[in-house]
Amino acid sequence: MRIMKRPNILLTGTPGVGKTTLGKELAQRTGLNYVNVGDLAQECQLFEGFDEEYQCPILDEDRVVDELEDRMGDGGVIIDYHGCDFFPERWFDIVFVLRTDNTNLYNRLESRGYTGKKLQDNVQCEIFQTIYEEAMEAYKDEIVHQLPSNTPEDLERNLEQIVQWSEQWMKDNN
Repeated sequence: MRIMKRPNILLTGTPGVGKTTLGKELAQRTGLNYVNVGDLAQECQLFEGFDEEYQCPILDEDRVVDELEDRMGDGGVIIDYHGCDFFPERWFDIVFVLRTDNTNLYNRLESRGYTGKKLQDNVQCEIFQTIYEEAMEAYKDEIVHQLPSNTPEDLERNLEQIVQWSEQWMKDNN
């Protein structure tokens, strides 16, 4: 029996846009392996310090890449992280940047306990399309797609679209 080659998918966007909700559900529907980079960093202690201003650990990007390298080569992985330009371009077959309107994002982040500069900077990041621009610079334009992530209907539509894309990718590449 031959092992099917499966795509690698990057879900990225400002914190609070719905990457984790989408990623976990996508993994259930496709059988792809879901990796939340924040959780992975926590489990494997992939940090290089602590940011006092934002009150959070500083990710050691090189160690994250080393930790994921073998898994990514095998294919079939969904990566969820708010940054994207440090991952090797060769890893991903498609990149989805989730976008949320500012009121939704503000409320989601506030309910997570974000305040002050951290809250403002993340909302500004979304306003200025920072993550989308980062993705466009780091990956080929044709693999980077923006998806709205405001409502449960958006979530369902995004899931259906990505599942369909994934099935087509597997037909085309096996």
